[in-house]
Amino acid sequence: MQHYTSLKDLDSLQLTVQEAIELKKNELQYKTIGEGKTICLLFFNNSLRTRLSTQKAAQNLGLNTIVMNFGNESWELEFEDGVIMNQNKSEHIKEAAKVIAQYCDIVAIRAFASLTDKEKDTNEMILNSFIKYAGIPVVNMESATGHPLQALADAITMEEFKIAKKPKVVLSWAPHPKALPHAVANSFVEMMQLQDMNFVITHPEGYELNSEITKNSTIEYNQEKAFENADFVYVKNWSSYNDYGEVIINDSNWMLTAAKMNLTNNAKFMHCLPVRRNVVVADEVIDSENSIVIQQANNRTYSAQIVLKKILDNL
Repeated sequence: MQHYTSLKDLDSLQLTVQEAIELKKNELQYKTIGEGKTICLLFFNNSLRTRLSTQKAAQNLGLNTIVMNFGNESWELEFEDGVIMNQNKSEHIKEAAKVIAQYCDIVAIRAFASLTDKEKDTNEMILNSFIKYAGIPVVNMESATGHPLQALADAITMEEFKIAKKPKVVLSWAPHPKALPHAVANSFVEMMQLQDMNFVITHPEGYELNSEITKNSTIEYNQEKAFENADFVYVKNWSSYNDYGEVIINDSNWMLTAAKMNLTNNAKFMHCLPVRRNVVVADEVIDSENSIVIQQANNRTYSAQIVLKKILDNL
């Protein structure tokens, strides 16, 4: 594997999930594979799980790690071609990416959507600029349109906790006080389309995700109907895609409650975290024994580690 920018870079999702589960049993079994090599983790946005889990995953493989937070630790980068750089941006990606590539063997990027320019976000300007100019493997630690490390961790978690051979999985929109990107939801949908499971997306009308991503996935506008007999309920907020980046409605009735979970088949509750308690999900749900958000977060290490191992195998 040369890059990991989406789940499509995996030869097989199912095989990778099984490899990650085996890796988890002895996370240091490949502790020398990355010796003498370095990974740079570049953050254009805040992080907790992604930073710590990816750094731990790299160290489990013997990689040296360098972490940089853009915005307060570096020059502001320019990504446009042909621009006159007489404003606040001091360095162009053409030089920056090539310089970074001299210091490391793999570069991992976290850069959220602007939610103001759909075309630029869809084109993944930051991620693709590093791929174009760095000349080394690039890992997506959440981009404008996708979060494939999270989606892989979600697949690992469901494999560990599923009881039914073909479980029903529901991805539900939830209210949030501010506009959020589509990346987590997009990658979760892409992951589910590779699974032999019953999958339903539920959200208020107007919050449809990109139809090129959802394709033929079932969409149910009645949240309670969607929850019926569900085995997993994954809750996440996202802003409007058609009215790009807008919060068109913020209906508190879509918060996940115990009463709604009672409609399910004793479903497991999932969320990528961080989560706003009693806005997105009630305390009674996230604190219940059916909540697997902590186990889900733990699997972020093994999703990153199996991806980095696959990349190192080809270096």
